[in-house]
Amino acid sequence: MPGKLRDRGQFDSARFSTATRLRALGEQTAERVYRSQNKRQARRSRLTGRAALLALVLCTLVVALAYPIRQYVSQRGEIADLRRTQQEAKERVDRLRDEKARWQDDAYAEQRIRERLHLVLPGETGYIVPDPRSTTTGRAEQGEADRPWYSNVWDGVDKADR
Repeated sequence: MPGKLRDRGQFDSARFSTATRLRALGEQTAERVYRSQNKRQARRSRLTGRAALLALVLCTLVVALAYPIRQYVSQRGEIADLRRTQQEAKERVDRLRDEKARWQDDAYAEQRIRERLHLVLPGETGYIVPDPRSTTTGRAEQGEADRPWYSNVWDGVDKADR
């Protein structure tokens, strides 16, 4: 055995040949290497079991909590969307109430009717000023929504004659 041959790392040169000393040194080195590998493997095997158990527990927790957390996040998003929709609906209701109140006023109603239908009271002279930014000039070239109502009626009469 190599332990018998060593005396604190020094060899008796008179008793052993060089080959024997080299063999003993090789065996001692191999013994140290194997001891350190065995210690690492022993440590590694204990940590591997614990690490595997810890990983298994963590994976179980992640899988168990993934669906409820996803549901929670999606529901929070839906709640935010519904609150935004509710706020927009309230604003629209307020605008419609204001418009209804304005239409209750006879002066406002008369102004809107005269503007929309191009009506004039007896004794007034009505003028229609063409828009200088407009690129179309002809009555047929204008879209039906852009023209006054009586132009659309007159075009309907023209089409009926053809």
